[in-house]
Amino acid sequence: MQRYFFELAYNGTDFFGWQRQPNDISVQQVIEESLSKMHSNREIKVLGCGRTDSGVHAKHFALHVELPTIADTNKMTFKLNRMLPESIVISKIYSVDSELHARFSAKARTYRYYIHAAKSPFKNNLSWYVPQELNIIEMNKASQQLLGKKDFTSFSKLHTDVKTNICTITTAEWVQEEDGIYFEITADRFLRNMVRATVGTLMDVGFGKIKADSIPEILSAMDRQAASISVPAHGLFLWKVEY
Repeated sequence: MQRYFFELAYNGTDFFGWQRQPNDISVQQVIEESLSKMHSNREIKVLGCGRTDSGVHAKHFALHVELPTIADTNKMTFKLNRMLPESIVISKIYSVDSELHARFSAKARTYRYYIHAAKSPFKNNLSWYVPQELNIIEMNKASQQLLGKKDFTSFSKLHTDVKTNICTITTAEWVQEEDGIYFEITADRFLRNMVRATVGTLMDVGFGKIKADSIPEILSAMDRQAASISVPAHGLFLWKVEY
């Protein structure tokens, strides 16, 4: 058996997240079932670089899997893409050392959250429609206060199974585009719901509900109630995973 890395992208609209669910369809389940069909219905398990919640998308996602030696990875990529729904695309398959782990070997992850201000029939599941005016200058002032190694308990879903809520943020920036804005954040690790809670809090800065310099106080509270509500899932993309 050989360990392989798969690089892929998916539209999460029709899935209840990446991870297998008891009663709901997930991206992981669809990929595992397709791989099993390719290998005489033998049960195959894949391990992803992380979790994405229901409705969240991935422009770049990685998984690893143990498989019999693949003679032609390009041919297998083509065959697997024909089996998978249009919402999941495998871009590359390659063999790796058995020590390389899709989740634990990742050095950094980048997320983007998209917002559009003009109503559009083409962005309903890929960006959040927010017609109200936002002060991006103040939002970026607040974003800079997230940088560095900090405890992000205030931005984390409660009662998760992680050992620590400390993360190191290297990039946090709002970017203006012609037809909207997006928030990009890069860190060594992320907590459950962290990006969506962070975006919700920064948007409250943009709406003038809270001050840009209130971020340190929210962080030091180490209380989810100190931060704002989470934004909807459909504007969020796992943008890049670095190894």
